[in-house]
Amino acid sequence: MTTALTALTHGNALAVSASSWAKFDLPVPVGNLEAYISAVHRIPLLSQDEELALARRLQQEGDLDAARHLILSHLRLVVSVARQYLGYGLPHADLIQEGNIGLMKAVKRFDPERGVRLVSFALHWIKAEIHEYIVKNWRLVKIATTKAQRKLFFNLRSMKQGLGSLGQDEIDAIANELNVKREEVIEMETRLGGGDVALEGQIEDGEESYAPIAYLRDEQNEPGYQLEARERDALSSDGLNTALAALDARSRRIVESRWLAEPGEEKTLHDLADEFGVSAERIRQIETAALKKMKGSLAEFQAA
Repeated sequence: MTTALTALTHGNALAVSASSWAKFDLPVPVGNLEAYISAVHRIPLLSQDEELALARRLQQEGDLDAARHLILSHLRLVVSVARQYLGYGLPHADLIQEGNIGLMKAVKRFDPERGVRLVSFALHWIKAEIHEYIVKNWRLVKIATTKAQRKLFFNLRSMKQGLGSLGQDEIDAIANELNVKREEVIEMETRLGGGDVALEGQIEDGEESYAPIAYLRDEQNEPGYQLEARERDALSSDGLNTALAALDARSRRIVESRWLAEPGEEKTLHDLADEFGVSAERIRQIETAALKKMKGSLAEFQAA
C-alpha cells in the first residue's frame, strides 16, 4: 500500500487522470485553472460511512483506487485553503499544487479508526506544504529556516497587515502573544520589510553603477588580477635579480644606489661621481646604459 500511494505524491499534483474524472461524470480540465476549480467543486462530498469504508480499503488492502477517491473528494478543500495565501504574491495554481501534495500525504497517513474525519486531519498537512512552499519561494533568500521562525513569519505577517513599522508596545504585545523574544519579533519584522535587490542594475535606467555588483565584487580575487600580480611579483624578485646579475659591478652599484636604496638613502649623481672619481655626466651615461641593458634582460626573462 505504501509503495502504491507514494506514487501519487510524485509529479504534477493538479494532473488528475481522465479516468478519475470520468468516475464522477466530469469533463477533464486541461491547462485552465478556472476549469479545474469548477470541476473539483462538482465532485460530490463523501459521507462519513463512505469515507470510513474507503480509508479502510486503503489501509487494509492498499487499494489505490480508494486513495484516489479520497483525494478527489477533498480537492475543493485544498482550493479553499490555497485561496487564503494569495496575498503572498505566488501563483494560485502553484499554491493549489503544493496543497494537493499535502492532501496526498494526509491520505497516506490517515487512520480511519481514530474517529477523526479526513478533512480535519488533512488541514495540517495541506497548510504545512503550502507554508513550506511560501517560505522557499517568497524571496530569493530564505526568510525563515527554523520551525519557530516559520511560525513567527506567518503569524507576524497576518498580525501587522495594514500597519507600518511596529512600535515598542506592539512588539512587546506580539512577543507575549506568540511567546517569543522581542528581539525575534524585531528581526522578523526587518526581514519582512526588506525586499530582494537585483544584483545587476538596469542599464537603460542608469542604475548599473548603484547595483550591488558594482561594489560587492572583489577585484583582487579575480583571475586576471591574480595572474597579473603573480607576474609582477616574479619580475620584481627573480627577474630583477637576473637583470642585476647581468651588469658589471660598477653599473650595479650605480643602479642599486640610485633606484633600489631605502627611502632617504638614495645617492645623487654627484655622490657617485665622487665615489668613482669620474664626472656626474659619466655616471648618468653609465646609469642609462645599465637601465637599458636591464630592460632587455627583463624582457627575455618575461618571455622565457
